[in-house]
Amino acid sequence: MSFTNFLYHIVFATKNRLPVITHDVERRVYGLLYSLMKDMGAHVYRIGGMPEHVHIFASIPSTIAIGEFVKELKRKASALIKAENIVNNWGGWQEGYGGFSYSRHDKDTVIEYIKNQKEHHKVKSFIEEYREWLIENGVSPDAPYFPK
Repeated sequence: MSFTNFLYHIVFATKNRLPVITHDVERRVYGLLYSLMKDMGAHVYRIGGMPEHVHIFASIPSTIAIGEFVKELKRKASALIKAENIVNNWGGWQEGYGGFSYSRHDKDTVIEYIKNQKEHHKVKSFIEEYREWLIENGVSPDAPYFPK
């Protein structure tokens, strides 16, 4: 029998990083993401974010690649958000995502970080922070997926 314990911090943005996940709909959007992820076999530790991006901390089944998992999650969530008219002028998710792996020893730190998104982003923008994460993870600012 196989066993895995991969903890992923997944980050993705709304199309064109438009701030459409407003306070009045964020719980519905996060709840929808949570339900979809549970249906896909994930264990969700925390979901949070800002009006233009979402942070998810979860473990996913070892039977699916992280890229396929996120692609399917975004596709399903976008379709439901649109069909249920949860977000006004929903344009979908921006292409791509960020994925960072963490040790179980970092779990509480990442959960607290996601809980405090609104406070955190009062001093640092999403793009500033994302660029820092990429650099910390050895990504060159010249890479094609480095945000402009």
